[in-house]
Amino acid sequence: MTATLATSAATSAKFLSLSLRTGVVAVALLALGGCTFGKTRIHNPIHIKHHRVLRTSQVLPPSNITTIGVNAYLWRASLDAVSFMTLTQSDSNNGVIVTDWYANPANPGERMKLTIAILDKDLRSDALRVTAARQLAKDGVWVDAPVEAATVQRFEDVILTKARDLRRATLIK
Repeated sequence: MTATLATSAATSAKFLSLSLRTGVVAVALLALGGCTFGKTRIHNPIHIKHHRVLRTSQVLPPSNITTIGVNAYLWRASLDAVSFMTLTQSDSNNGVIVTDWYANPANPGERMKLTIAILDKDLRSDALRVTAARQLAKDGVWVDAPVEAATVQRFEDVILTKARDLRRATLIK
């Protein structure tokens, strides 16, 4: 009977030891599941037995982040650039932002309306198109006026610069 108890205790200890080791391996795999190696980034360094898993090099995150229908950096930068204007349409799947007429309080006799189209999933300068409409108040009536090409170019430059900054900000330091 004592031999049976000893064998049973040894079997239980082996089973417990195997279960414990399996559990530790499972927890370690779950912890490492969020990490990637190579040229992609590790979101959070993980400590395992006082060793730190680190990235070997800092690289830019991919330029075609698309959890929506278009490039997420360009989308966010576009929304930031026109945040002072009221939006009449915003479609993240098709990449279209349309603002309402905006009159600068310093110049109430002039107003502008913007349409921003994001055309690609990559962060590229040709993936963005900004069009503007301008009107002037004459005798109480809004009359269409030409928009300087430099105005549209400035908006595009602001959006592209913000998008690049957002992409750089995603680096882990």
